[in-house]
Amino acid sequence: MATFATSDQLLVIIDPAARQADGESVRIAKDVLSAGAAAKLCLPEGPDEFARALGRRGSRRPVVIGDGRALARAVALLHRRHELAGCALSVVPVGDTALAESLGVPGGPVAAARAVLDGVERRLDLLVDDSDGVVLGALGIPPAPVRAAAAEPLAVFSGRSWYRSLARTLAPRPVRLSAVPPSRAARLRVEVDGDRVVDLDQPVEAVSVTPGTGGAASVVVRPLSVGAEATPLLARGRTVTVTGADFRYRADATVSGPVRRRTWRVAEGGWGLVLPAER
Repeated sequence: MATFATSDQLLVIIDPAARQADGESVRIAKDVLSAGAAAKLCLPEGPDEFARALGRRGSRRPVVIGDGRALARAVALLHRRHELAGCALSVVPVGDTALAESLGVPGGPVAAARAVLDGVERRLDLLVDDSDGVVLGALGIPPAPVRAAAAEPLAVFSGRSWYRSLARTLAPRPVRLSAVPPSRAARLRVEVDGDRVVDLDQPVEAVSVTPGTGGAASVVVRPLSVGAEATPLLARGRTVTVTGADFRYRADATVSGPVRRRTWRVAEGGWGLVLPAER
């Protein structure tokens, strides 16, 4: 765990969507960061300029001012460059703050900027799929908000750790998405570490996968309910494979697919995020 001094040199990349969404919060964040450190400001006009700025950061510590998409884009770029191990990212969330806040970043621009200056790097688990995509916070199939469950989870096979309280706590926070079809039953095979949790003969309403701690992802499968609500199925493991007919999925704030098969593996401590120091 690294602690950062306010004298660090920063590269502050301000996502164009943040400037459009809330220019006042962007201004406040810039003022706090510039007052507390040697900050170089970068205002890219699109994804290509965003990538070039991040790639040319040199010894400066990168700070993203933007929403969950901007944060996920930065992590994906560093992952493809094989630079996540040696880079601690900071973010001041502006716009949709749900992803950053779920990771422990303060929601307001002043508090978030102060965390950039005075915080510590924490290594977080990351989901990496077989197409080299990354997931920071939550994965949902189909790509619609997953509602919390009231029923107790069911242990679907022995030899693993199953938890009675996880159904409520592991469901990812809803993310506003446009042009996403409504949720409907899907036929999916879900395997965790090679063990089948649900097969194609049992329709499901939703599947969620969340990076946890210690190199294991938390998986919640919600079978299709008829009448009384069906009991959700929970599992934990290092690899999750989903197979089905042309399904789409939501990774953080982005919808991907359709695909017929996708495998995600957990990269333990795969990336570093600067968060407020514990007091």
